[in-house]
Amino acid sequence: MSKISKAAKAVKKLDTGNVIRAIVRSGQAAPGPPLGPVLGQPDRTYDLKIGQPTVSYFLKQAAGIAKGAGKTGHETAGMVSVRAVYEIAQVKAQDECFKMRNTSLENVVKSIVGSARSLGIKVVNDLSADEYKVFLEQREEKLKADAAAAAAAAAEALGKKK
Repeated sequence: MSKISKAAKAVKKLDTGNVIRAIVRSGQAAPGPPLGPVLGQPDRTYDLKIGQPTVSYFLKQAAGIAKGAGKTGHETAGMVSVRAVYEIAQVKAQDECFKMRNTSLENVVKSIVGSARSLGIKVVNDLSADEYKVFLEQREEKLKADAAAAAAAAAEALGKKK
């Protein structure tokens, strides 16, 4: 039995009432597995719901960073103001998962603060653009220094092996 016929039988066995939850970045959806076989049911019907971006996406955009801290709790990847957290909470409170649980705005804010902490993003009361620019420049210098130190350590370890 070929791989294609096995895959076809597996697809036919699926119940069309399944719910698929997936986060697919823009431009990266492909017709192949795992989404393709599930979406390609024999009756060719589907119900597609596009949700909001994740909380981590909003936090990283608000902080102006590409990724979170490597060592959470030991370094700060960025900072956001309480006002930005509140604005994110207002947007995410409209999300289906928070509406289903009938979550209060206070609990949504607490959830977002916890996500910020796990990303290494510090929540501060007031944040001026000038002081944040200085913080980001210092962080960039520190990351470059850490990368150079790691490269030197790797080169030294490679030299000792020879």
